[in-house]
Amino acid sequence: MNPQKFYSNGKLLITGEYLVLDGALALAIPTKYGQSLTIEPYEKKILKWESFDADGKLWFETDFLINDGLQFADTGHHPITDRLLQILNAARKQNPSFLTVNPGFKVKTQMDFPMNWGLGTSSTLLNNISQWANIDPYGLLKDTFGGSGYDIACAIHNVPITYQLAKHGRTVIERSFNPEFKHHLYFVFLNKKQNSREGIAAYQKNKNNTDQALTEINAITNDMISCDNLETFQFLMQSHETIISKIIKQQPVKETLFKDFKGSIKSLGAWGGDFVLVASEDQPEAYFNERGFETIIPYGTMVLQ
Repeated sequence: MNPQKFYSNGKLLITGEYLVLDGALALAIPTKYGQSLTIEPYEKKILKWESFDADGKLWFETDFLINDGLQFADTGHHPITDRLLQILNAARKQNPSFLTVNPGFKVKTQMDFPMNWGLGTSSTLLNNISQWANIDPYGLLKDTFGGSGYDIACAIHNVPITYQLAKHGRTVIERSFNPEFKHHLYFVFLNKKQNSREGIAAYQKNKNNTDQALTEINAITNDMISCDNLETFQFLMQSHETIISKIIKQQPVKETLFKDFKGSIKSLGAWGGDFVLVASEDQPEAYFNERGFETIIPYGTMVLQ
């Protein structure tokens, strides 16, 4: 049996953070950065797992005994091992023939972005395992991490999408989003990874009536997709920040960290970490570097088109 290889794109949520869970129309983009999964047969009844970071360094490894229910091959319990065991067993529940083709397997995951960037370490893994197990990735997400699923959609699609949840499923539409002014757009990493599950929990606890906000965010999403000038796009970014700020009762990132910046800044995903979207007439690298933020990625370098 030849090695099998799967790949999934990373993600960024441009509009609809938090509200996507309640049916907002969200604009999301797959990134040029992602994660691969390679599987080779192994002679023993063991699943050998190795994970490598963007620098090619082994950062995690574990073994599982393959039987009716996967078990640890060693006695040490590790949070990552526990989570991986949960994912693999959930995949077997969806497809009982999963992991029965060979006696054992040697599995390698390879990131091509730093893990603290928040581009979808979990979603790319889930989608890769779903491809390997030939199961529904949204079902696997529901049985493991939970969440809206927009990140799974980005893992699958190679162009920007709109994503919207409804009572009986989701609507994913590939969109032509390639702004003429994209050379004025940048992604800046805030030097810390935000736990999206914690952010979602806080949103669910604190949110009030969101009907008006949903209508407004839907309009902003559509307006952003059709926008043809930077000034209007910046206005839409700021309007979006104001709406979400009122709902989650947090100050926008520009007010907390970058009040004197001559441009617009918008949080992406759970507020407080990961990447922000920056729109600026002038090159912003020097401004952010002076303040200790050295990861500044131009739109065209980040986004898969």
